[in-house]
Amino acid sequence: MLKKTVSQLQPYVPETPLPELEKKLGLTSVVRLSANENPFGTSPQVQQALQDWDFSNSRYYPDGDASALRQAVADYVKVAPERLLFGNGLDEVIELVSRTFLENGDEVLELGPTFSEYKLHAQIEDTIVRDVPVQSDGSADLPALAAAITAQTKLIWLCNPNNPTGTAVTCAAIAKFMAQVPQNVLVLIDEAYMDFVDDLATYTALPLLNDYSNLMVLRTFSKAYGLANFRVGYAVMPPKLAPSLQSVRLPYNLGAVAQLAAQTALADQDFLQSTVTRVKKARQQWQAFLQQHDFTFYRSQANFTFFQAPNALKLADYLLQHGFIVRTGLRPDWLRITFGTSEQNTQLQRLILAFYQK
Repeated sequence: MLKKTVSQLQPYVPETPLPELEKKLGLTSVVRLSANENPFGTSPQVQQALQDWDFSNSRYYPDGDASALRQAVADYVKVAPERLLFGNGLDEVIELVSRTFLENGDEVLELGPTFSEYKLHAQIEDTIVRDVPVQSDGSADLPALAAAITAQTKLIWLCNPNNPTGTAVTCAAIAKFMAQVPQNVLVLIDEAYMDFVDDLATYTALPLLNDYSNLMVLRTFSKAYGLANFRVGYAVMPPKLAPSLQSVRLPYNLGAVAQLAAQTALADQDFLQSTVTRVKKARQQWQAFLQQHDFTFYRSQANFTFFQAPNALKLADYLLQHGFIVRTGLRPDWLRITFGTSEQNTQLQRLILAFYQK
């Protein structure tokens, strides 16, 4: 029989493959701006590296320690290699953390709204999840998050920049928050969108890792590096927790092709900076559009915008009929839209205005 906690879960409904959706809608092209994917692709050097990969190695298990990628990432984020935990996307890292630390009766704190995977894996482990609402400007209410800690609190999730609000809190604010967190409570800072912020040094929590032994920082190659299909995420762990987390991780969880793709993408910082520059330009343009037309929105530091849209579901359906998928269901009458190319953004904004002028 199923675990009680699992029997109550609803299965994740993945995005419909674009070719299938295009056929269903009778459109020659559909642009997916609902999954925060990178519209600018990934480094051309990745494609070349994969073409050069020796296919005869496919019969062998990959490096279970991801040694070359581990060293490259360690050099990049300036930590000891043994402090890195790699996962098949950040989804697996979140699952590993939940499986390792949570037991029945424990409590997890998170923002509301935030990334749904934190709650999902806490529920699977039969733990209580409490949401601390974001502030009126969409930013994390860190004083309220600290005040919500109880004797049962085991984990605290902080997505920064937060998905779906796009807002970010500074490293200085996180340090002040960490000073209020008991040592037996693990704080996890999910920096999946950190590459897109206006000033990395202002926001990333990486400098705090040596000051707090109950802090983990998570990163991914899915967003700014454009490797969502390869599923590579990682966490920087406190040294004392590394052996336990590694013992829970499944062996060979990261294929050799994925390791090669991530290592090659990391080495091409010119492509990364080009992507970040284009995303920042799109963010400024979307903010100007939303302000000009009096939409209520949060000031994003990510590669998407979250705004209030009257008749949001009808608007989303209208956009879909015209070839654009946007994200609904995160808050009533709000939409989250991933930034596309300059041309896609302009076309989408024209459609939004046309919908409300009907």
